[in-house]
Amino acid sequence: YGDKMKNIIIVATGGTIAGSGKVGKATNYQAGKINIKEIIDSIPMINEVANLKAIQLFNVDSNEMNEEHWIILANKINDLASQKNVDGIVVTHGTDTLDETAYFLNLTINTYKPVVLTGAMRPASATSADGPINLYQAVCLASCDDALGHGVMAVFSSTIYSGRDIQKISNFKTDAFDQKDFGCLGYMNDDKVMMFSRTFKKHTLQSVFSEKPITELPPVGIVYYYAGAKPDILTMMAQNHRGIVIIGSGSGNYSQAWLNEIETLAAKGIIFVRASRVNQGIVYESDVFDPHNVCIPSNTLSGQKARVLLMLALSVTQNTKEIKRIFNEY
Repeated sequence: YGDKMKNIIIVATGGTIAGSGKVGKATNYQAGKINIKEIIDSIPMINEVANLKAIQLFNVDSNEMNEEHWIILANKINDLASQKNVDGIVVTHGTDTLDETAYFLNLTINTYKPVVLTGAMRPASATSADGPINLYQAVCLASCDDALGHGVMAVFSSTIYSGRDIQKISNFKTDAFDQKDFGCLGYMNDDKVMMFSRTFKKHTLQSVFSEKPITELPPVGIVYYYAGAKPDILTMMAQNHRGIVIIGSGSGNYSQAWLNEIETLAAKGIIFVRASRVNQGIVYESDVFDPHNVCIPSNTLSGQKARVLLMLALSVTQNTKEIKRIFNEY
């Protein structure tokens, strides 16, 4: 870490890491109950890693997170990161929607300083709570020069993930995250950082969405295709959304009836993205399921992450070709 301790700000938003329930139990607890200062006080050694300052921005279950929270959080982090005496930022967050927040921040944070998300699968009151080690290692990562320039990251179970590709793969185990086919960015060995890979996709300072503060986001919805799904869900969604992400089967597929309705609505100006309900793989352009090129392939983004990018893309352009280029770059 060099001779001088870094100045790290912890921005707390709640989640299971701040959860409390019956002492010793790992289930049936309430998220977002404990103040961040209490959590820091429960971790010996953490103050030997960095000079810490904590901000309790929200204290909510991550299922209460929404676009308004994201905008407040991104603007707060940008404000903190612009200060010369701040070297890195750690965000504590619930695990359920952490992947969405991580990607939103990855696209909207205007700094190369480390921004690291973490959380917990077990509440603070559980036996062997995992929050303390995750937070300790997140602070260690945010304090390390090797963490510069990787975009927004997350630390769970001694593993470093990218904000673009992290996904929750278990709703039960403490090792609850992964990165699709891409592997991780690196590992934590106690307080030591070991980076192994870097993303090719645009983020943070390279991102057009980080150039000015965001005040609002256009409405984008998600629809899930299943065998026998009627196309009227698309018609209803189009009434109050400017964009729709389709979580299709297989490679982002759906029925002929859905294709007909998608083409009708696209002609009226609705922007569509094709994602997949399958966890691994990639969604390409398709001559069969999108013969007239009205949909944008999500590539390797999950449906919920494709929604994040489509909201941001629609805030700068309405052009389908331009949005397709954005999806290829980010």
